[in-house]
Amino acid sequence: MDLTYLTALLRARWEQLKNAGDAGQSTTELAVMAAVLIVVAGLVVAAIRTKVLEKIGIINGG
Repeated sequence: MDLTYLTALLRARWEQLKNAGDAGQSTTELAVMAAVLIVVAGLVVAAIRTKVLEKIGIINGG
Protein backbone atom coordinates (compact mmCIF):
# COMPACT_ATOMS: atom_id res chain seq x y z
CA MET A 1 0.00 0.00 0.00
CA ASP A 2 1.22 3.47 -0.85
CA LEU A 3 2.38 5.28 2.28
CA THR A 4 1.10 8.64 1.02
CA TYR A 5 -2.36 7.19 0.43
CA LEU A 6 -2.38 5.52 3.85
CA THR A 7 -1.33 8.76 5.55
CA ALA A 8 -4.05 10.72 3.76
CA LEU A 9 -6.63 8.08 4.68
CA LEU A 10 -5.63 8.15 8.36
CA ARG A 11 -5.69 11.96 8.45
CA ALA A 12 -9.13 12.10 6.85
CA ARG A 13 -10.53 9.51 9.26
CA TRP A 14 -8.91 11.28 12.23
CA GLU A 15 -10.61 14.53 11.24
CA GLN A 16 -13.96 12.74 10.93
CA LEU A 17 -13.57 11.28 14.41
CA LYS A 18 -12.45 14.58 15.88
CA ASN A 19 -15.41 16.46 14.40
CA ALA A 20 -18.03 13.79 15.15
CA GLY A 21 -17.40 13.53 18.88
CA ASP A 22 -17.98 10.20 20.61
CA ALA A 23 -20.30 8.13 18.40
CA GLY A 24 -19.64 4.79 20.10
CA GLN A 25 -17.09 2.99 17.96
CA SER A 26 -14.62 5.88 17.99
CA THR A 27 -12.79 4.63 21.09
CA THR A 28 -12.15 1.24 19.54
CA GLU A 29 -11.19 2.83 16.25
CA LEU A 30 -8.74 5.16 17.97
CA ALA A 31 -7.18 2.17 19.74
CA VAL A 32 -6.78 0.39 16.41
CA MET A 33 -5.21 3.50 14.85
CA ALA A 34 -2.79 3.78 17.77
CA ALA A 35 -1.84 0.12 17.39
CA VAL A 36 -1.24 0.57 13.68
CA LEU A 37 0.96 3.59 14.33
CA ILE A 38 2.97 1.65 16.93
CA VAL A 39 3.49 -1.23 14.50
CA VAL A 40 4.54 1.14 11.70
CA ALA A 41 6.96 2.91 14.04
CA GLY A 42 8.45 -0.46 15.00
CA LEU A 43 8.91 -1.35 11.35
CA VAL A 44 10.62 1.97 10.66
CA VAL A 45 12.97 1.43 13.60
CA ALA A 46 13.76 -2.10 12.38
CA ALA A 47 14.47 -0.80 8.87
CA ILE A 48 16.77 1.94 10.19
CA ARG A 49 18.55 -0.53 12.46
CA THR A 50 19.10 -2.91 9.55
CA LYS A 51 20.58 -0.14 7.40
CA VAL A 52 22.84 1.07 10.21
CA LEU A 53 24.12 -2.44 10.90
CA GLU A 54 24.71 -2.89 7.16
CA LYS A 55 26.73 0.33 7.05
CA ILE A 56 28.75 -0.67 10.13
CA GLY A 57 29.56 -3.97 8.44
CA ILE A 58 30.82 -2.16 5.36
CA ILE A 59 32.92 0.22 7.47
CA ASN A 60 34.45 -2.67 9.45
CA GLY A 61 35.23 -4.53 6.24
CA GLY A 62 32.66 -7.25 6.90
